[in-house]
Parts: sequence; C-alpha cells; structure tokens
Amino acid sequence: MFIPRKRKFWSVAVGHMTNDIFMAAGTVLLTFISATILPMSNTQIGIALSTKNLVGAVTQPFFGLRADKTGGRWIGAGGLAFVVINFVLALAIAIITQNYWLMLIPFVLQGVGSGAVHPVGALQAVESDKDRAASSTAYFFLMGQVGLALGPTLMGLMLDGANVGSLIPFADWLGFPAPTSFNPNFSPIFLLGFLAIPAIIFMFTGIPKTRTQPEVTVTTDAPSDKKKPARIQSWTPFMVIGIMVMLRGLAQPGSVDFIPLLFQQKGWSPAEYGAITSSFWIASAIAGVVFGDLADRYDRRLVVMASLVLSAPAFFFLPILDGGLAFVLAIIAGGLSGGSHSIIVVLAQELVPDSKGFASGAILGFIFGTGALGALAIGVVSDAIGLATTFQFVAVAIFIAGFLGLLLPKRVT
Repeated sequence: MFIPRKRKFWSVAVGHMTNDIFMAAGTVLLTFISATILPMSNTQIGIALSTKNLVGAVTQPFFGLRADKTGGRWIGAGGLAFVVINFVLALAIAIITQNYWLMLIPFVLQGVGSGAVHPVGALQAVESDKDRAASSTAYFFLMGQVGLALGPTLMGLMLDGANVGSLIPFADWLGFPAPTSFNPNFSPIFLLGFLAIPAIIFMFTGIPKTRTQPEVTVTTDAPSDKKKPARIQSWTPFMVIGIMVMLRGLAQPGSVDFIPLLFQQKGWSPAEYGAITSSFWIASAIAGVVFGDLADRYDRRLVVMASLVLSAPAFFFLPILDGGLAFVLAIIAGGLSGGSHSIIVVLAQELVPDSKGFASGAILGFIFGTGALGALAIGVVSDAIGLATTFQFVAVAIFIAGFLGLLLPKRVT
C-alpha cells in the first residue's frame, strides 16, 4: 500500500488539515456565539457560512495561477496564517462588540486564506511524487477530511469550558456593552490559534522557494501539425453533473453547517453537537476511499446513484431522532453523501481529458460554491418552515440527485 513519505507532501497535507479544522469549526463557533453572546437568526448564520465558503471558492483559481509560477510557499503558509488570525478575530470581535456585521468581516475573510491553501496544497501534493500523483492527491484530500472531522469536536470541547470574561475590560474601554454571563477567566478557545503556529511553520519550510518548471525539448524535425484542442461532443453530461452537484450541495456540504444548530435546539452541549458534526465528516472521509475503490471496479454511475439515494433516508430522519441513534444517522448521512466526492471529480476530468487541471479546479470550486449557496438556502428556508422540515426537503433533493447520476456517461473517451 502506497503511503507518501516526502516532506513536501506532509507539509501541505498537515497545512490542509489545519486549515480545514478552522473552517469546519466555524459552524460550531457561530452556534455557540448565537446562543450565548450574539443572537443570530438561521438566515444570518447561513449568510456568514455561505459567504465565507463562496469567497474561498472564487479565489482559488487566482491563487492557483500564481502558485503555478512561484510554487506558492508564501501563498500557502500565508493563507493558513490568515485563516487562523481571522478566526480568532471573529470570536474576539463578537465578544467585544456584540455586533453581527463587524464579526462577519473577519469570519468571511477566512475564505480568502482557505482559497490560497487549497490550490497550493494540491499542486505540491501532486509534484511531491509525480509517479503516484493520483494516490498523493487522494491522501491530500483525506487529510482535509480529517481536519473537517476534528474541527467541530475540538471546538465543542474548548467551548464547553469557554468564557469571555478576560475580554470584558476591552469592551468597556471601547464603549461596547460587555457580556455578563461568564466568569472572568481566559477563554480557552484562543489556545487553538497558538496551536496552529507549528503547522504554519511546517508548511512554509516544506514548500520549495521556487517551483521547478518542466523542461521542454524542441526538435527541428518535429511535425508541423499542432495538436488540436479536443472538441466537446455534447453539453448534456455537463448539464447533468451541474444539476446533480447543485442538488447534492444542499446535503454535502450545505446541511452540515446546520447540524450543530439542529442539535443545539435539542438541548445538546457544544461538545455533543461538535462531536456529531465530526462524526459526519469522519464518515465522509472514510467513505471517500471506499467508494473510490468501488468506482474503479464497477459502473461509477451506479455507485454514485446508490450512495446518494441511500443517504436520503438518513437526512430525512436525522432531525427526528435523538441520542445514539442520531449519531448513527449522521454517520450514514455523511458517509453515503460524501463518498461520491472523488468520483465526481474524476468524472469531470474525463469530460475534459486535455485539461484535467482546469477540470479539477472548476468542479471543486463548483462543489464548494453550490455548498455555500446551499447553506444560505437552508438558513433562509429554515427561518420560515423550521430547521427539521428543511432537512427533510434536503433528503428529497439528494434523492433526486442520485438518480441524475444514472444519466452520466459510463466512460468518456
């Protein structure tokens, strides 16, 4: 079994995991802030999460173009530092000012840093071992999924013992109303920011100063005919995969942003609703490897269809059940809906075989972007009909998305 061993790979893999810890922890953080410091509607939570994710999706191509030229040492490590700094600032501003719009600025700016980390990391992961590029990339994304799983649990555990008393003097000095429901102790949540420093340093030192450009050999007897760009035979597969990804985006990753709120409304503690959110992401990480292997052995259309359709009942009953059964359903929902992630990326690559790098970036940006819009839609709709009912509409959407997978081509040549 291949396991990456290059320092370059592990520097960006650890950076990816650290980045996604903070990005995933934001859902639990907003739920905690809304319940204890700064009341927010579901729509406001959805705006914060979706805008942050959209910013990350939109900025990725620009940072990727720059990383192609420089290798991205400063872009990647700087992006990770930017995520951490703005995460801490968002919490501090919420505590000091109790103003949603001021808190929103650094919270959304995390997306810029994440947009820098992902293309740099993906580039360096591939170039760390070009003979095993696919395997290295799979491990790179697996580390990100681990970060998504760890983030909510770490945040929940820290928030269980958190208080904001140490920032009360700053609120008084700036003239903002200070929260009074906490004892005056230093909030342990800020410790998470300091714990990220080694990962930032490791990422900076592990990425080469410059990118080694491939050598181009020019021969005088080369044929004069240039390779013509491949023509797209049909736009139908692009339309099908686009609609499928949009519907899937409501469930994965859109709905996961509201799992903490769903169970906070049931009376769960931050550690508990952080843990169930992590179980969703852990299942998604493991299932991605399993379903990827199944897709190599069997018809990928059937694998995508089965994974999405079978996840629908779990989303439907998740808001109804409580306790241990809720954890079981979260694992099923996360694993089955997330297992198709790498398969969708491969399908997109096959649709544009002569530009696989562009195809990968485009489909990943589209997945992140539709997930962000899905979170916004869930926030708005749930304010009108309730979060539990909204999750059941999500179940219907992902059920439809599964059957759309059957319309994809079996193999593109």
